[in-house]
Amino acid sequence: MSQQEWIERAKTVMPGGGFGNFNSDIIIHRGKGSHIWDMDGNKYLDLLNSSGPLILGHANEEVMEAVQEQLDKGTSYYATNTVGIELAEEICKALPCAEQLRFTSTGGEADMYVIRLARAFTGRDKILKFEGGYHGMCSEAQMSLAPTKLANFPQPIPDSAGIPQSVADNVFIAPFNDIDFLQSFLAEHGTKIAGLIAEPLQRIIPPVEGFWQEVRKECDKYGIVLIFDEVVTGFRFDYGGAQTLYGVTPDICCVGKIIGGGFPLAAIAGHTDIMSHFEKEKVGSDRALMYSGTLSGNPVAATAGLKTLEILRRDGQYEKLRDLGKALQEAFSNPLSQKGIDHRVVGDSTLFDIVFTNRDVRNYRDVLASDSDLNIRFIQNLKEQGVLKPVGKCYPSLALS
Repeated sequence: MSQQEWIERAKTVMPGGGFGNFNSDIIIHRGKGSHIWDMDGNKYLDLLNSSGPLILGHANEEVMEAVQEQLDKGTSYYATNTVGIELAEEICKALPCAEQLRFTSTGGEADMYVIRLARAFTGRDKILKFEGGYHGMCSEAQMSLAPTKLANFPQPIPDSAGIPQSVADNVFIAPFNDIDFLQSFLAEHGTKIAGLIAEPLQRIIPPVEGFWQEVRKECDKYGIVLIFDEVVTGFRFDYGGAQTLYGVTPDICCVGKIIGGGFPLAAIAGHTDIMSHFEKEKVGSDRALMYSGTLSGNPVAATAGLKTLEILRRDGQYEKLRDLGKALQEAFSNPLSQKGIDHRVVGDSTLFDIVFTNRDVRNYRDVLASDSDLNIRFIQNLKEQGVLKPVGKCYPSLALS
């Protein structure tokens, strides 16, 4: 059956003819190493990599061997299992903020819980996030993620229908990389805020020098829980995540993607005094979080994640990943520069994008002001030449040559 026939089938049973993640004009048949193939047999160099989990590339042989061994023992228990314990130990050993963790199935689920956890710990209701920051699909996260109509800070703009006004009333929005605004705002509202949730690298935008150190000081000053959403950056920037690379320890963080090795798995990891709110016996029923997840800590996902982390710990892996990322950046940027096309390479060598603009990119509004039409043409031209690049990010993998 051709790809177009599959696309038509999808349209009859799914809104928009797809899963709601990536373009529905391509149906993937298989992936191996650094490449994927669609249903018509077209081969693509894959820079999407399932939106980041496949840091080793598709169907890594060592990971698949470990998964197959676990499959023979069962696929799901809804109970604590040894491989999940081992993975939890490794994550807590790696991340500076992690004393304990609780598994979830997705990063978005972890984001939802961590916002609730900050409220339970502080007894406050307000949440602060940066404009353009992505934190899953919960109502608080869907405030000013990608607004097309800009409002004055700290007013939030809902990105989705179905979100009640009461949610907006408890969310503040700040500009990323603007410590002066943050200090001024917190001087007035800091004692009302339960948590500040942020991507340490916001989508692709790096922090200005000293930004996170100042944010850490401000959160300490007002008793705000600093939450790093490291679902993307965890174990990609560094084995200890962006918190190790940037030298700032949050109170709690979310990790996902890579820790599942290509299978659904994420986690909330943080200081014991905050994580204790998952235990009713320690904090009381009125301060404890109700929690349950059928597939949380799934042994197949934990096995794939544990093997992936073992491979990443080997000598030279992160140096290799950064070298590959830099080579990709140059492969994109050099021809554009030679043609006189205004652009910026924005991000980290392990996670970046090309932004078509003639000015530096420091926040969401700088990206919004870039040439989006040119970006769409760029992505389409790459696809026609056998390179699958997502909108917004490139995910280098160790499978690249």
